[in-house]
Amino acid sequence: MKKIVFFSNKGGIGNTALVYHFSYMLVELGYKVLCADLDPQSNLSSMMLTEERLEEVYEDENKGNLTVWDAIRPLTKGTGDIREAHIESIEPNLSLLIGDLSLSTFEDKLSENWSKCLDADEYAFRITSSFHRVIDEAGETTGADYAVIDVGPNLGAINRASLIVADYVVLPVAADLFSLQGIKNLGTSLSAWHTQWAERLKKNPPEADPSLPEGKMKPIGYVVLQHSSNSNRIYKSYQNFAKRIPFSYQKYVLKSAKEENTDIAHDENCLSLLKHYHSLMPMALEVRKPIFFLKPADGAIGAHFQAVKKVYDDFKELSRSILQRCH
Repeated sequence: MKKIVFFSNKGGIGNTALVYHFSYMLVELGYKVLCADLDPQSNLSSMMLTEERLEEVYEDENKGNLTVWDAIRPLTKGTGDIREAHIESIEPNLSLLIGDLSLSTFEDKLSENWSKCLDADEYAFRITSSFHRVIDEAGETTGADYAVIDVGPNLGAINRASLIVADYVVLPVAADLFSLQGIKNLGTSLSAWHTQWAERLKKNPPEADPSLPEGKMKPIGYVVLQHSSNSNRIYKSYQNFAKRIPFSYQKYVLKSAKEENTDIAHDENCLSLLKHYHSLMPMALEVRKPIFFLKPADGAIGAHFQAVKKVYDDFKELSRSILQRCH
């Protein structure tokens, strides 16, 4: 099973919606997919589950042990190791490890044990590898071809533990100043985490049981989430920042900046340019399905129906581009 993380340092640009649509498109292309919601805000879970199911998961105490947090809680309490995670079936070839706000309480323990790994502390390695082991076990149970992992827009210990799980990393960006800063931050962090985890792997006690992630974290490209305003002022601002993305990605993420400016539409690192889908997204959220599966009965009529077809083509092309790089 190959593991792909979508990682942005800037919130509100559509990272989770991108994960959601990519996951469904992988299923459409014939793959089995396991989604892992490792963002404490649990937005991916909110998109994939009905309101009734969300209430069952988070409010019905009798249901119990349904989230990622429930799977790792015995380990965090020192009462045992991870337990078998509940796997939520979304449809035949799509499953979900449900997120949990309580993951936010795991931040300090992950941070503390990241340092202790250098002391060859077996418990520290168990804590640090907990996400990896939960996802691997769930992937084996479901027979998933791909694990698609959603994380929050920060550089904290939860995301570090999530990223070392990844074989491949996709960066969603917007054409604005803060996304450019985010590319720099992410590139610096990915490089540091890769080096630091390699150092810690050498300290793992030879008699220790847990399997550990390799920490590949290979960047395979970025996705630009476009602004489609007709305002000249906004469009000029968009163009100004968009043309700086290729160089920033090369310099800070790939560490191999080229001197010449590459046009974003022809940059080999640009996986896709996705437009803002305006009213299509609320429509899709209302009926709990991806935009590209909307039907006239859902309200996608006239120009909306034509836009739905375009979205299908966009995500099919994006998904194929990502899969080609996952080798």
